[in-house]
Amino acid sequence: MSGKKNSNGHENRVVGAVSEMPMNKTRILVADDHPLVREALAAIIGRQTNFIHCGEATSAIETQKAVALHKPDLVLLDLWMDNRDGLELIKDLTSQFPSVRILVLSQCDEALYADRVLRAGARGFVMKEQTASEIVAAIQVVLAGELYIGPKVPVRALHKPVENKPQNGSPGAECLTDRELQVLRLLGAGMSTRKIAEGLQVSFKTVETHRENIKHKLGLSDAMELVHFATTWGRSLEPSTTVKTIAA
Repeated sequence: MSGKKNSNGHENRVVGAVSEMPMNKTRILVADDHPLVREALAAIIGRQTNFIHCGEATSAIETQKAVALHKPDLVLLDLWMDNRDGLELIKDLTSQFPSVRILVLSQCDEALYADRVLRAGARGFVMKEQTASEIVAAIQVVLAGELYIGPKVPVRALHKPVENKPQNGSPGAECLTDRELQVLRLLGAGMSTRKIAEGLQVSFKTVETHRENIKHKLGLSDAMELVHFATTWGRSLEPSTTVKTIAA
């Protein structure tokens, strides 16, 4: 493992063996549902002599089609588009296109999501609050065959086995499974149990079970408390209205 301090004085850590960078330009696809973010990332990529901005996507379905069409070397992927869980999209992309590297660029809590996206198959996690130079550095790390994580993620997170049943009683949303976290976020977005079931293509009873498990793990007494928690938590994950840091 090696470390390098970013512009904020924090150490970003990388894990894995380094491989040589290709001589030709690297094809990068941007998948994000916010036009301003896509424009900013396209500008960042365009300023690099060894990168090519090869395409864009604004939804999970578009991303899968764009990857098949443009055959990028790397996908800069938002974690949440069109109410679809990015973790599931990462798993689908790594299964369908195993040679494509995925770098998640998100507003979601790094401490909560970084280890989840790595275990889903992504090669790194970058917060949207980071600067253009830090994003470029993360891209280079991933293209070199390493994993990129920020300073908020403990090293032990990279070595945790995939667990579907975190210990009951753990504080906060970090104790939830990936699917429970997805249900919690959809509840926070105002979706009903039936709508969530339709969107996730599971039964109504399955979503109800997830709701009960979430309430138990978070110590919530009833459906009203669950919805209130989900709504409050969901608002904290809403993307910033500015992308000045990544456009810098």
